[in-house]
This record gives sequence, structure tokens and C-alpha cells, in this order.
Amino acid sequence: MTTTSVNTGRQPRTAILGQLPPIRRPDGSAIKVLLVDDEPALTNLVTMALKYEGWDVEVAHDGREALGKFAATAPDILVLDIMLPDVDGLRILQRVRAAGTYTPVLFLTARDSVGDRVTGLTAGADDYLTKPFDLEELVLRLRGLLRRGVDPAPPVEEEPDDEILHVGDLTLDVASREVTRAGERIELTTTEFDLLRYLMRNPRRALTREQILEQVWNYSFGGRTSIVDLYVSYLRKKLGPEREPLIHTIRGVGYQIRPPR
Repeated sequence: MTTTSVNTGRQPRTAILGQLPPIRRPDGSAIKVLLVDDEPALTNLVTMALKYEGWDVEVAHDGREALGKFAATAPDILVLDIMLPDVDGLRILQRVRAAGTYTPVLFLTARDSVGDRVTGLTAGADDYLTKPFDLEELVLRLRGLLRRGVDPAPPVEEEPDDEILHVGDLTLDVASREVTRAGERIELTTTEFDLLRYLMRNPRRALTREQILEQVWNYSFGGRTSIVDLYVSYLRKKLGPEREPLIHTIRGVGYQIRPPR
């Protein structure tokens, strides 16, 4: 018997969500969400929560239906279960990314090992949420992803088009979104790039996980910050574990980037 993987202990709309401004598309129309999961009880609850935000929600219960609706509706964001009865979520994500248009993707998964999460994120997902989850946290995470490319509100701080950041032999070019270390190019996902840019804009500063979550993921949530740890771990691997480390753990605080001594 299939059971819902949503924690129903909270209402879909809390005081925190009620204080947040609505997010709409640049033309003023409603955000379009494609929700893919094979549990009808879960999709019903999540759909109610997202419609409460004023968003349009399309639901698919298997991979083939998901691919068809993605092509037909061109959603602004995709909420995708990994374990589906036919085409799994990883293969769906590969096809979405191969289409050449960027759509933020949040994985829903019952797999909570670090290895499983890294697999999903390196496949091109922007965020993940393990089951069971709170509706409030799901909405906040989706709002954070949407604010990167849909919310017309101006950024808190101006970003010079020609900004180039340096930490040791690591260079990040904001305009071209290119990252190199010792002249060797490093390929990063959108979220990895945003995380590294935030760290490099604050060299030698100890940043808390909460600060990073708010600045990079664009929401403040007093719950799990393990997403920060996971992305830092994978970013370290891409920067080269055999080289001098640049990103350091500050015990009891968070993370800091600094050049080698």
C-alpha cells in the first residue's frame, strides 16, 4: 500500500510563508510547476500547497507522462521524484538538460545517503529534498530557486558585469561564468557557481550555514542545512582534492574560503 511521504503536521501555509511576497512570472502570469511523483496522496497535498501560492500545477505520475507534459507546458520549475515506475528521475533530468533550456529542478527522493544526493546533484539538479518532508520547506526551497531567474525584484547588491574574483590560484569571472584554477577550467552547475561566488566575495570570512543558505538558496529556514554541507563537499572535489584546500570548515560556525598560506 502506498502512503504519502509528506509530513502533514504543519499546514501548507504558515506565518512564515504568509509574510512572503508573491512570486510571479515577469509578464505577471502565474508560475508554472510540473510535479512528478507516483504517489497520488503526495501529489494532491503538494498541489494544494503550491496552488495556495497562486501557482499553476501540472501533475505527472510516471516518467513518460512527465516528459510529454514538460514538452507541452514548458514549466518554470520541475519537482521530480527519482524513483518512478518507468523512466527514473535521473534519466528525465538528463533529457530536460539536453533540451538546451534551463529549468530549475528540485529532486524529491527517499534515498538520503550522501552518495545518492551527490548523484542527483551532479546530474544537474539544483536542489533536493528527502522524504518525508514538510510542505513549508518544499515551498521555501522552490521560492528560492524561482527567485534566481523569475522574480523581477532587484538584487540586494549590484553585480558589476566585469567582476572577476580571485582567491589564490582560483579565478571566477562573473560575466562569462567561467571558473579556472591554475588556468584549468572547472565546470560547475548553477548552484555550485552561486555558492563559490558567494564564498569568494567573502574571502577569509567565516560564514554560517544559515548565511549561506539565505544568500545562495534565497531563503531562510531554521531547519536542515545539510544541503550546504553537500554542495561544499562536492565543490571541494571539483576544485581538486589533490591540491591545496581553499574551502575550510570552521568548527561550530560554517565555512571559509582563503588562499593557501
